[in-house]
Amino acid sequence: MKKIIALVLWASCGVASAQTPQDLLTDGKNTENVTTFGMGYDLKMYSPLKQINKSNIKRLVPVWTFSLSNDMGELSQPTVYDGVMYVVNGNWTYAIDLATGRQIWRTPVTYDRASLRVTTSGAYIRGAATIYNGKLFRQNVDAYVQALDMKTGKEIWREKFGEWKESYGGIVAPAIVNGVLISGMAGGDRTARGFIEGYDPDTGKRLWRTWTIPEPGQKGSETWPNKDMPDAWKYGGGATWQPGSYDPQLDLFYIGTGNPEPYNPKYRAGMDSLFASSLLAIRPKTGEMVWYYQFTPNDTFDFDGTAESILADVQIDGKPRKVLFNVNKNGFVYVIDRTDGKLIAAHQFMRQNWAKYIDLKTGKPVLTDLLDRALKGETVDMSPARATNATLSAYNPKTGVLFLNSWEAIRVMKFIDQPLVVGGGYTGIETSYKNPTDIAPGYTIAMNPLTGKEMWKVPQQEFAISAGTLATDGGLLFTGKLTGEFIALDQDNGKQLWQFKTGSSVNAPPITYTYKGKQYVTVLSGRGGSNPTRSAGNVVPAGGTVYTFALMPE
Repeated sequence: MKKIIALVLWASCGVASAQTPQDLLTDGKNTENVTTFGMGYDLKMYSPLKQINKSNIKRLVPVWTFSLSNDMGELSQPTVYDGVMYVVNGNWTYAIDLATGRQIWRTPVTYDRASLRVTTSGAYIRGAATIYNGKLFRQNVDAYVQALDMKTGKEIWREKFGEWKESYGGIVAPAIVNGVLISGMAGGDRTARGFIEGYDPDTGKRLWRTWTIPEPGQKGSETWPNKDMPDAWKYGGGATWQPGSYDPQLDLFYIGTGNPEPYNPKYRAGMDSLFASSLLAIRPKTGEMVWYYQFTPNDTFDFDGTAESILADVQIDGKPRKVLFNVNKNGFVYVIDRTDGKLIAAHQFMRQNWAKYIDLKTGKPVLTDLLDRALKGETVDMSPARATNATLSAYNPKTGVLFLNSWEAIRVMKFIDQPLVVGGGYTGIETSYKNPTDIAPGYTIAMNPLTGKEMWKVPQQEFAISAGTLATDGGLLFTGKLTGEFIALDQDNGKQLWQFKTGSSVNAPPITYTYKGKQYVTVLSGRGGSNPTRSAGNVVPAGGTVYTFALMPE
C-alpha cells in the first residue's frame, strides 16, 4: 500500500520525462514548453502568444509566487517542461510544480565560499536551467559544471573546468547544442585565459576545448606581443560569460568573448588581441572555430563582445540573408552575415565618444582621440561605460523591430601600472562611474536594426534597466526595473500599459508559455550582479522570488 501511495504522489507532482533534441529545436513553437534560453536557439525573445494583449493587460495578476531562499541575485531565465518549472541561481536548483507553484525538489549548490572573490558580487547564474534527456545541467561558482537528475535533483556527475584561485568561475548556464553540452567560463577582469568547451552530457567527459586566446604559433597569435611580452597570452582574458545562440541548419554555435586582460594596452603592446572582444562561430561537435569577427580590436574600455547574438532571416537589397544582430556594449548594433562573419551594417544606438563610426570595409572602428588622451596619462570620461548590461534584447520577426535597453553611464578612467598577480584583479585602470546630467540614466529603445532608424525611445529616469526584454504577438514588450517594477510596454509606441511591483530588482529575462491552453508570464526578481548592486543596492533590498502571472477572469 505504501508503494502505491508513493507512486500516486510521484505522478501528481508532474515531474518531466526525458527530452529529445527535437524538444530543443522546436522551442518557441510548442508554447507549452520553454526549453532553451532566449525563447529559442535564435535568442529572439519573441513569442507568438497573444491571449494576453494590449486590450486586456490590465487584468494581468500574479497567480503564484515562490521564494528562492537567495540574496545573491536572480539573473537567470526559468525553464518549463511538461508541467514543471526549473530555476537555477548561485545557491540552489529548484523544480516547481507549474500548476500550484509548490516545490517538487530543491538541491543546494555546494561550493568553496572563498571562490566568491572571483565574481566579486556573489554567486549567480546567467542563462537558464539547461535540460536534456532527463538531466539538468548547470555551473557552480567555484568552476564546476554539474548534471542533476531532473526527477530527483540528485547529482549524476560533476566536472571541474578550472581553478578558482586562478580566476576561473562558473556563472553562465551551459547549452545543449547538437547533442553536445557546451560550457563557458568567467574571470575576464582577472588573470584567466578564456575558453569554450564541449562535454558528453551523459558522462561529463570533456570532448574538446577551444581557447579564446591563442598560444604562440596558433591562428591569431600574431595579434599578441609574444616576443616582447611572452607571457601576455597566458593571462589574456576573452572570457565566455554570457550564453550563445545556435543555427541548426548551419550547425554553428555563436558565442561572444570578453575583454582582453588587462584593459591597459601597455601590457599588450597596443595590439588587437584576438580573439578577445569578438564573436566566434563554433562547430559544436568538434569545437572548430569556423569564423570570427572582432568588435573592438585592442579593447581598452571593457566593452567585451559577450552580448548575445539574435539570429534572423531577412531581406537585404531584395535578397534573403541569414544574419545576426548584436547589441554591443560599445554602443553599436551590428548586423553580421552569420554564414561567414562578414559585417553588413553597424548603427550607433546611444551616445558614445570613443569611435567616429564603424568602417564597413574593414569591419573596424575608426577611433576618436579618446584613447590617445588616455595613453598620455589623462583621466578621461568615456561613454558608454556599458551600453548594455547583459540585458537580452528582443526581436519581433513579424515587424522587423528590435527592442533593447541602454545604459548611459559614463566611466571615468585612468591607466595605471598593473603588476601581474595570478588570481588577482588585472585591469590596469583606476575607474569610477557617473550618470550624465543632461540625459536619462538609460532608455528602452525600438529600432529597425537593418537601417538603424529609431522607432521610439523611452527614458528610464531613476536607474537604467538591467532586465531582459520579451516581445509577444499580443503587441506587448515585457521588461523590468531595478526598483522592482515588472512592466509591459506597447510595442508600437513604448507607452507603459501595466506594472506590478515585485519585492526586489528585476534583472532577469521574462518568459511566456501556456499551461493547459492558458497563457502565463513568469519572471524572477532579486537584485544581484555588480552593476545593479552598485546602482540600486542602497535603495532596493535583495531577495529572490519567482512571480507567475495570468489574466484575472472577467
